[in-house]
Amino acid sequence: MPKGIWVLGLGSLFMDMSSELVHSLLPVFLVTSLGASMITVGVIEGVAEATAAITKVFSGALSDYFRNRKFLMVFGYGLAALTKPLFPLAASANWVFTARFIDRIGKGIRGAPRDALVTEITPQGRRGAAFGLRQALDSVGALLGPLLAVFLMLIFLNDIRMVLWFAVIPAVVAVVILFLFIQEPARERPAASLPASKRLHFSLQSMKRFPRSFWMTVLLGSVFSLARFSEAFLVIRAQGVGLEMAYVPVVMIVMNALYSGAAWPAGAAADRFDKHTLLLMGLLLLIIADVVLALASSPSMVFAGAALWGLHMAFTQGLLSKLVADSTPEAILGTGFGIFNLVSGLSLLLASVIAGTLWTSFGASATFFTGAGFAAVTAIGLVVMTNRAQHHSG
Repeated sequence: MPKGIWVLGLGSLFMDMSSELVHSLLPVFLVTSLGASMITVGVIEGVAEATAAITKVFSGALSDYFRNRKFLMVFGYGLAALTKPLFPLAASANWVFTARFIDRIGKGIRGAPRDALVTEITPQGRRGAAFGLRQALDSVGALLGPLLAVFLMLIFLNDIRMVLWFAVIPAVVAVVILFLFIQEPARERPAASLPASKRLHFSLQSMKRFPRSFWMTVLLGSVFSLARFSEAFLVIRAQGVGLEMAYVPVVMIVMNALYSGAAWPAGAAADRFDKHTLLLMGLLLLIIADVVLALASSPSMVFAGAALWGLHMAFTQGLLSKLVADSTPEAILGTGFGIFNLVSGLSLLLASVIAGTLWTSFGASATFFTGAGFAAVTAIGLVVMTNRAQHHSG
């Protein structure tokens, strides 16, 4: 595996350690300390993710135009690091909304250039494994963040504000690692230095350069996101069935332990086995996870649902990135990842707002049963699409 994948993975590890330390406590902080409603939590999480998705389109297109991924990527990580002190300083839900908004702009700026860079520095036959490895290291950070949160909550006697300050340290480490050790691959001269007639412009005309297989992957990613709302609802579900506040981050620990452990093997499997079968397995895991979470009456059931949720993420996220990489022309890789993430992020916004509204109106079970329903419809659509594709090829 190229050295750059390990460096990108380590950068993701430290930033996710920081972000998940915050995210594992933020829903409870919003509801208990700042008095926010479940609809507010859904809107904040949904808008935050949609913001990241929209930003990815522009950062991806810019990285294609200037043929430079590193600057935008490091800038995005740096912006996210700057937001971390805003969370412990928050005096209202509006503060948290602002911090999440800026943080997700940072995520959006770095996402598409980073994924394009992974594609460029990895041999084509190893892309599934490369995306899986980066995702696995990312998930290790997402595992360590909540672990650190539990440890610090016990030390500081549930003082959430004090614990949130510790998120600043790994965020700064991530920026330093990427700034010092990432190298751009050798490319042709930047597009900005080419004659105007040969420059790549982000326009409706350039959309025609994407093949049908790319748009099918975008559609698939959007319906996947609609079936899967923000993980913030898993955290609040755990507190709702009686888990003590200090141990609420354990939900994210369990989810990310399974996610990080399975992401690399699942990514490597995507290089060898039928992608539709793997995606279907991921959807079935999500359906079971949602049903378990809907029926949960104890913390152990929520942990079981979170574990299945993590497995579903491992089977689907790296594979969807590989599908985008394999179906996008090289000159517009950044734009391709940007479009994919835009559509998926808007679906996640819709899913999170629906989830928050259902939770407030009908309770937690209705939220998770609806998620299972969306996932089941997606699975049926995937089977029909696969059968049609096989019929046409036959």
